[in-house]
Amino acid sequence: MFGNKFLGQVIDRSAENAIDRRKLLTMAGIAGAGAGAAVIGASAPAMAAPAHDSDDWYSHNGPVNDGSILNFALNLEYLEAEFYLRAATGHGLPDDMTTGKYDRGWVTGGHKVPFQHRMLSNIAQEIAKDEQDHVAFLRSALGGAKVSRPSIDLQHSFTAAATAAGVIKPGQTFDPFANELNFLLGAFLFEDVGVTAYKGAAPLISNKTYLSAAAGILAVEAYHGGIIRGALYDEGFEQPSVFGTVQKLSNARDLLDGPGDDDQGIGNQWASNLVPTDGNSIAYSRTPGAVLDIVYLNLSGKPATRGGFYPRGVNGTIHVSA
Repeated sequence: MFGNKFLGQVIDRSAENAIDRRKLLTMAGIAGAGAGAAVIGASAPAMAAPAHDSDDWYSHNGPVNDGSILNFALNLEYLEAEFYLRAATGHGLPDDMTTGKYDRGWVTGGHKVPFQHRMLSNIAQEIAKDEQDHVAFLRSALGGAKVSRPSIDLQHSFTAAATAAGVIKPGQTFDPFANELNFLLGAFLFEDVGVTAYKGAAPLISNKTYLSAAAGILAVEAYHGGIIRGALYDEGFEQPSVFGTVQKLSNARDLLDGPGDDDQGIGNQWASNLVPTDGNSIAYSRTPGAVLDIVYLNLSGKPATRGGFYPRGVNGTIHVSA
C-alpha cells in the first residue's frame, strides 16, 4: 500500500491539531560556548519566511523562530541517528533520548549491516556516534520545548524511493542494511539533504549562539556527506554501475524538492564530483519545505504533512512541506 500510494503520487495528508505556543526556556548546555543563558521558545520573534519559500508554505506552518528551527533540525537528526545506529550496532536511540512534546512514534525496519570491511564499519560507528551526539545536544538546547521522536520508517520508505528512482523494479525491495553498498546508497539519500537543510535554515536563526552551533553541525554533516560520496566513488571503480545508481537517486531528490536542478551525483570514472556546489563552488541550500518534500517522498505537487520516512509527519510547528 505504501509504495503504491507514493508511486501513484497520492500522499496521505491530514490536518494537524493547533500547536501550543512555546514557553520561555533557558537553554541548557550552551553557556560554555560563550552565550550565557539564552532563551528560546514562543517569546522569540517570529521571522519572515525566506524569499524562495512561498507565503502559502509559511501560512501552513507555525511561527518560524529559533525554537521551531532547532526542533525541525532535531526531527532530521532523529532520522539519521536511528539509521546509522541500527546499521552500526543493531540498536536505535535509547528510550530516554526519544521523549518530548507530541506523541512519541515507533521505528520500522533497520538492523546491523554485515560489514565486510573494517573501514566501512568504523565509518558507520563514527557517524552513528556523531548523530546520537547531535540528538543529545539539540534536546539539551531545547530543554522542555524539545519534541519527541516522530514515527520513522526505515523499511518501506527506502523501497519506495529506490523504485521511484528506477534503482529497483516495481515489486522488488531495497534494504539499505543488507550489505555495504546498499548502506552507502541509503546514507547518500540522507547526507546531502542534511547539509542543504542546515544551510537553508541558517538565515532563519536569530541567536548567534544557535547559529554558531548550527554551523558546527552543518560542518560535521558536510564531512559525513563527503565521506559517503567518497566511499561510493571508490565503489564505482569496482562496480561501474554505482555511478549510474547514485545519479538516479540524485535525480529523484531533484524531482522531489521542486523546480531547479541543484542536486548532483558523484561523477564517473573520468571525472569526480565529490563536492556538490553551484558555479561559484558554494554549497546550495534547501528550504525547510523542500526538505520535507524529500523526506515525505512527496510527488503530489501539493503540501504534505506526512509520508515517506515520516509516515505520521514530523513533530513541531514546521511540519508542512512546500
